[in-house]
Amino acid sequence: MSDFKIHHREGEGVNVLELKGYLDAHTAPDLENAFQQLLNEKRYRIVVNFKDLSYISSAGLGVFMAYIEDVRKNKGDIKLTNMTPKVYNVFDLLGFPILYEIYKDEKEAIGKFKDGKKQ
Repeated sequence: MSDFKIHHREGEGVNVLELKGYLDAHTAPDLENAFQQLLNEKRYRIVVNFKDLSYISSAGLGVFMAYIEDVRKNKGDIKLTNMTPKVYNVFDLLGFPILYEIYKDEKEAIGKFKDGKKQ
C-alpha cells in the first residue's frame, strides 16, 4: 500500500496541488483525477508543490505529460516547485526542465503567473 496524498488549494487565481508521499503506478490515478477535475472546472493555472513528495516513478511522470498539452492549449501552464534533489534528478534525467518551468519555491512560481498573465 502506497502512502500518497494531494492537498488542493487556490489562491491569487492559481491552483496549488501539494503532493505528499510516493507517486507511483498505484497512486498516479489520484493525480490524474486531480488534474482532470481542474480541467473540468476550467482552471488552467496550476502549481505543483513537491515539498513532501519522497518518490516519483515513470507512471507519475507520465501524468504530467498527459495533461500539459491540454493545459497549455487553454493558455495555462503547470509550474513545478519545491523539489527535493532526489525527485528533481528523476525529472532532470528525462529532460523535464526543458518542458516545464521548475522553481525553488511556490511563491516564485505563483508570481510567474502574474507576470505572464496566463489564465
